[in-house]
Amino acid sequence: MFVLTIEGQEEAGAYSVVGKYGEKIIYIFQEEDDATRYALLLEEDGYPEVEVVEIDDELMIGACELHGQSYTVITPNDIVIPPKL
Repeated sequence: MFVLTIEGQEEAGAYSVVGKYGEKIIYIFQEEDDATRYALLLEEDGYPEVEVVEIDDELMIGACELHGQSYTVITPNDIVIPPKL
């Protein structure tokens, strides 16, 4: 699986969106192509350049759950569009 990070700031964590109740939600993409397309959409909207990073899904999901971090797995059947800045 794959997440997005701001290029050069990978240690700062994975890209997230703000949910309906103000919570940060990490997008975990099943497919690299979907993550890449989303990254390109972000960049077109003026977001800093992002990098697609392959992750171990079990470790990532486990870390999110351990720290109470919200996440969602984006499947090839999902359509996600970046929020406007």
